[in-house]
Amino acid sequence: MTSEHFFELEEKYGAHNYHPLPVVLAKGNGVFLWDVEGKRYYDFLSAYSAVNQGHCHPKIINALKEQAETLTLTSRAFFNNRLGEYEKYITEYFGYDKVLPMNSGAEADETALKLCRKWAYLKKGIKENEAKIIVCEGNFHGRTITVISMSTDPDSYGGFGPFTPGFIKIPYNDLTALQKALEEPNVAGFLVEPIQGEAGVFVPDEGYISKAYNLCKAKNVLFIADEVQTGIARTGKLLCCDHENVRPDIVILGKALSGGTMPISAVLADDEIMLCIKPGEHGSTFGGNPLAAKVAIASLEVVKEEKLAENAERLGELFRSELMKIDSDMIELVRGKGLLNAIVIKPKNGKEAWDVCLKMRDNGLLAKPTHQHIIRFAPPLVITEEQIHEAIDIIKKSLAEIA
Repeated sequence: MTSEHFFELEEKYGAHNYHPLPVVLAKGNGVFLWDVEGKRYYDFLSAYSAVNQGHCHPKIINALKEQAETLTLTSRAFFNNRLGEYEKYITEYFGYDKVLPMNSGAEADETALKLCRKWAYLKKGIKENEAKIIVCEGNFHGRTITVISMSTDPDSYGGFGPFTPGFIKIPYNDLTALQKALEEPNVAGFLVEPIQGEAGVFVPDEGYISKAYNLCKAKNVLFIADEVQTGIARTGKLLCCDHENVRPDIVILGKALSGGTMPISAVLADDEIMLCIKPGEHGSTFGGNPLAAKVAIASLEVVKEEKLAENAERLGELFRSELMKIDSDMIELVRGKGLLNAIVIKPKNGKEAWDVCLKMRDNGLLAKPTHQHIIRFAPPLVITEEQIHEAIDIIKKSLAEIA
């Protein structure tokens, strides 16, 4: 079966809601992927940071297989013997009283929004249905109706209204705008990505997160960190907020919580917030299933045992410094933190970021543009220094060939 065969199958039978790079992947191991013809590639997207631990990590796969042969799903209508262990493990791991387990990152974002609103009515004393949540322009929290209601990307929200009310949109990385928005008395929370990944790895000014947190605290507003992409060691710390010693009131996690094996997400908060939601007010058939609980513990153990945050910090600095040495007038800007990085591409001779990604694919490295002129580089955190240098050589060669 050739790649063309699989392109045609998806074109004919699948919804056209994605525009993938033309490569058909059939196998993954560590930092590498192989296509159906057997060609090997460096993975520099990591399924949008879902495979921080590398593809098919043996410890995670073993946990998955062992639990899958025993019990996979009971629903939350009953207790199971894995969930409590997982809840204890993850809350102690990140230092929170409680966890609410879900599946996708978008579900976890929705959960955090509901928690915030419920807290506002029960604890802050905001009148029912009047709570507002501040969000940032350029955000990406998923694609549900409520989440796109806070989006500023026409591709996300165009043609999908009417939208969910209750959001105040402000510029990202703008403390003055945040301070002004916090004057609104019905503000319950501030939802923010510590680094905006989908926006092209937009890293805010140093001190932005800690100052934003302090502004929220002064107004009794919940600071909600969407760490779905930036969390679990990706940026060189366990959570990206750790870079500024900020402990969010609510943390949203997903993606690498399963090491890329299945959808697992989680919302962390202390009792004062989490216990605002009572039985029957929120949940999910698959959230907290025994398989997910077992897999998530293994995934988080790998992060600590293999010191993936430290590896991301060290090799991220190396990667950015090597990118900056590349002599190409197509590279307009290099930015990032840990192993979440990006280059801003300046078009040349009609060639843009997409063309660079196609050339890198030809040379054995997979990445994908975002917003047409930015290429995000996010390899699995198990990558080695030698592999970083090999990847840099591929990027350098590809840019030279394009030029």
